[in-house]
Amino acid sequence: MSSSHPSAVARRASVPVVVAGIAVGGSAPVVVQSMTNTDTADVAGTAKQVSELARAGSELVRVTVNTPEAAAAVPRIRERLDMMGVGVPLIGDFHYNGHQLLEREPACAQALAKYRINPGNVGFGKKKDTQFAAIIEFALKYDKPVRIGANWGSLDQAMVAALMDENHSRAQPWDAARVGREALIRSALDSAARAEELGLSRERIILSCKVSGVQELIAVYRDIAARCDYALHLGLTEAGMGSKGIVASTAALGVLLQEGIGDTIRISLTPEPGESRTREVVVAQELLQTMGLRAFTPLVTACPGCGRTTSTLFQQIAKTVQDHVREKMPEWRLKYDGVENLTLAVMGCVVNGPGESKHADIGISLPGTGEAPAAPVFIDGQKAMTLRGEHIADEFVGVVEDYVARRYAQRA
Repeated sequence: MSSSHPSAVARRASVPVVVAGIAVGGSAPVVVQSMTNTDTADVAGTAKQVSELARAGSELVRVTVNTPEAAAAVPRIRERLDMMGVGVPLIGDFHYNGHQLLEREPACAQALAKYRINPGNVGFGKKKDTQFAAIIEFALKYDKPVRIGANWGSLDQAMVAALMDENHSRAQPWDAARVGREALIRSALDSAARAEELGLSRERIILSCKVSGVQELIAVYRDIAARCDYALHLGLTEAGMGSKGIVASTAALGVLLQEGIGDTIRISLTPEPGESRTREVVVAQELLQTMGLRAFTPLVTACPGCGRTTSTLFQQIAKTVQDHVREKMPEWRLKYDGVENLTLAVMGCVVNGPGESKHADIGISLPGTGEAPAAPVFIDGQKAMTLRGEHIADEFVGVVEDYVARRYAQRA
C-alpha cells in the first residue's frame, strides 16, 4: 500500500486472503465492510440494503444466516444483486447452527463469498469440535475463506475457567483484564490452528477479537498482531450510537491502523431512528481517508465558523458540495481515474479562507460578517473567478463538475 500521508506507517505483514477477488491483507489496502440489519429471509429488503451499502462504498457486506429461511434466501439475494449489477461479496454470519444450515442449503454455501464463525458459540461441550470441523469442511468443499471471529460477549466459558485456574497457579497472577484478553486471543488462535489441521490454509483464514472498550481493543490487537501473521479484521463491537460510537470506533481503530495493525475494518454503529445504515460505511471510509491510508471520495475542508461568520451561507455550501460529490462518486468512479483524490475547501471569511482555498484543488472563500458580498474561487492555487449573488452554491458545484471533467482522464 502506498500513502502520501507523512506519518502513515507500513502495515504489518500478514498472510493475504482473497475474498471473491478482493484482497485482504498482505500489501492490499485496508478493506471496508459493513453488515445488514434486515431479516435475511426478506430477499427484497436485504438485497436493497446490501445495494445501498455497496453504493456507499462497502466492499464486503455481511448478512445474518440464522434460520433455514435465511439460508434459503441467500442465493436468491445473490441472484437479485447480480441482476441489479451489484457484485459486492456476501459474508455469512453463523452462530450456533451454521453447520446445519450449510448442510441443508448447499446453494447458500456456494453463494456466500466467506463464512464467519464465532468460536465461542459454534458448539458447546463435545459438539464444539465436530460442529466447528463441519463448517471448515464446507469451506474446503466450496473453496471459501473463513473469518474466525472471537467476541468477549460470547467467550467459551470452559476456556475462561481453564485460564482462570491456570492463572491462579502463577507465581505472579495476571489481572482479570489480561486473563480476559488471553482467553479471547487463545480462542481465535486455537481455532485457527485447528482449522489448519483440518486442511484450511492460512491464505483462507482471517481473525478478529472484538471487545467494546477502546483501551481493551487496542491492547488485544497489539497482542494478537505480535503473536500471528493472519489477516486481521478490526472493529469495536457494540460501539454505540451517534457521536459516541463514531468517536469510540475511530479512537481505537485509528491507533491500531497507525501502528500497521488491521487489514479490514467495520464501524459497528447503532443507527439512530430513521438514519441510514450506510453511515457506518461513510465513517469507515473517512477514517481511512483522513489518515491518508486510502482515498474514496473528495472530502471538503470547511471552517467551523466563528463571530466573523454569522452567515450560514458557508455551512450550506459546504453541505451541498459534500453531499453532491458523495452522490456523484458512483458515477465518477466509473468515468474518471483518480477523482477520489480531489480536494475541496469551503471557507467562511478572509482570515484563513484564501489560504486554505489555495491549498485545495478548488476552494471558495465566502464573505464573512462585514465583508464585501463576493466569494473568490481558487483553482490549483490561483484565483480563477469571483462568485456573487443568490446562486453561489449551484455555481460552485458547476465549477467542481467542470474541473472534474477537465482534469481527470475519462476511462475508455
